[in-house]
Amino acid sequence: MSLNLETNLPTLEQLPNAFLISLAHYSAIALSGEEQSKYLQGQVTCDVTTSTEHSLLVGAHCNAKGKVFSVFRLINRNSAHLLIQPKASITASITELKKFGVFAKVDISETDELSFFALAGKDAANLLKDNFTRIPDSLNPVVQSDSTTLVYIAGKQTRYLLIDESSALKSIVANINLPLFRGAVWDLLEISEGFVQLSAQSSDEYVPQMLNLQAIHGISFTKGCYLGQETVARMQYLGKNKKALFSLSASLNKPIESDDIIEKQLGDNWRKAGDILSTYQADDGNCYLQAVMNNDINETTQLRIKSQPESKVAIQALPYSLAAE
Repeated sequence: MSLNLETNLPTLEQLPNAFLISLAHYSAIALSGEEQSKYLQGQVTCDVTTSTEHSLLVGAHCNAKGKVFSVFRLINRNSAHLLIQPKASITASITELKKFGVFAKVDISETDELSFFALAGKDAANLLKDNFTRIPDSLNPVVQSDSTTLVYIAGKQTRYLLIDESSALKSIVANINLPLFRGAVWDLLEISEGFVQLSAQSSDEYVPQMLNLQAIHGISFTKGCYLGQETVARMQYLGKNKKALFSLSASLNKPIESDDIIEKQLGDNWRKAGDILSTYQADDGNCYLQAVMNNDINETTQLRIKSQPESKVAIQALPYSLAAE
């Protein structure tokens, strides 16, 4: 079954009251088996022991030095743990998980049989009620409705993940009959919510606090040991972290280059201010960006895209406090 994707790339303000997003660039790592929870608990930043069939956790998978391979949303489906994330970050993460998984009773694989779509917008909840028997909410953010797993994601723009086998999910999406956008629109919403989007290039580069994981409850500081825990704890309690993830905006005349950076003005000169992790450029030239910069940067500092010296980049307010755990 073919689905017609919208070709336009709207701004946040131009998004309709309800719409669908094809998440073809998303997948998940599945862990199952007798020791799936015990094993995962020693590998990731979130407390896997608190995970239930209705819970949604955010976490990171790090190397031994505390550098992040992937940032994921953890749910349970058919008795397995699913680490939902962009496909771009899966390769490095699943390779490391399998490396240590040979010593535990756990099966680790990518969920190639599943598809991922999103239903979003202020009218999304009502449309969900018309199409599913059970609806997730803030108290029970994950529910199973027949064969489809539904995940509620809170934020300025209400979102629901729809997860099922490809043929079943495409049939459901076709019946909902809403504008269907490309996955880039999901990236736009993630940028606006301050939820990091890692690429293969940015994997294994940053500790969790540089990606604001402590501010969105993605790190447990009481769970005990896990891979990279020593570095993460040192960053938290000794004030070692000097960087953070920022949401930015700019009006640009051409696309950002793949190796572009953010620059800041210092007197008559310009110096590197940060690395760009993710971008979304609307058809009208409005661009939304994620970048890692010094966490004490002054909002009055003049910022620009290096390849476009005439550009002006503005820092956008995040929906959470960087001081929060």
